[in-house]
Amino acid sequence: MIKGCIFDLDGVVVDTARYHFQAWHRLARELGFDFTEEHNERLKGVSRMASLNILLEVGGLSLPDPEKQKLAAQKNEWYLEYIRKMTPADILPGVTEFLDLLRSVGKKIALGTASKNARIILTQIGLSAAFDSIVDGNRVANAKPDPEVFLIAAADLKLEPKDCLVFEDAIAGVEAAHNGGMKCIGIGHHDILAKADKIIPGFKDATLDLIEF
Repeated sequence: MIKGCIFDLDGVVVDTARYHFQAWHRLARELGFDFTEEHNERLKGVSRMASLNILLEVGGLSLPDPEKQKLAAQKNEWYLEYIRKMTPADILPGVTEFLDLLRSVGKKIALGTASKNARIILTQIGLSAAFDSIVDGNRVANAKPDPEVFLIAAADLKLEPKDCLVFEDAIAGVEAAHNGGMKCIGIGHHDILAKADKIIPGFKDATLDLIEF
């Protein structure tokens, strides 16, 4: 029986991808070239510095590391500027209701994300109190598909990995859950998340039957 649920943040609880794109697009314009949504597809699931390298490649630029560090920091400042304007309206449909449903039957709930800005986002959208544990990029050393983020969350909840269920929207996240010995429900498309144990388009109208295995 599933005793605890661990949620990824971006693409599962909220969609901050557009804010990342806005910040990268703004940086490209400052550097004198255009960065499109098609280009942005290459950045999904990629670290900040790797994303910057892709952006510079698009612009045909080669810069020394100190300059790249400054640009990455500038991009993050703009991103923070955008997410500090987030509100509860940014929560994806059905998420709040599903969290309340889990809480009503005594399930433990954690957040497991690579984002280092997770606490800012949760404060902005009013969901900080919804999670018994928050494991973000400031607490982990290894990126998904390494299961570290989910294993720390399970330990925080004082649960065995086999008793935890992960909700993820990325291939690497599904792999991380399985690598940690956990079941995983994919949020998104079957063709992308085929290895998930179950796949749903979102939490709208979700019931407790979803977590039965």
